[in-house]
Amino acid sequence: MKEVLKVEGMSCGHCVKSIESSVGELQGVSVVTVDLATKEVTVEFDDKTNITQIKETIEDQGYDIA
Repeated sequence: MKEVLKVEGMSCGHCVKSIESSVGELQGVSVVTVDLATKEVTVEFDDKTNITQIKETIEDQGYDIA
């Protein structure tokens, strides 16, 4: 499965690393790509992974899902 999320609050390389590492550690997540210019996070994951858990992980890092 693939989901593209609009994420507010990202502004630098640290933001990218923070999201990529935290979401990338979730079981079932295979790819995490952060685009600062468009404020989008693209996540590819298996059908056992819950999108709510992915969103909560991003919010726990201090960012807002638009």
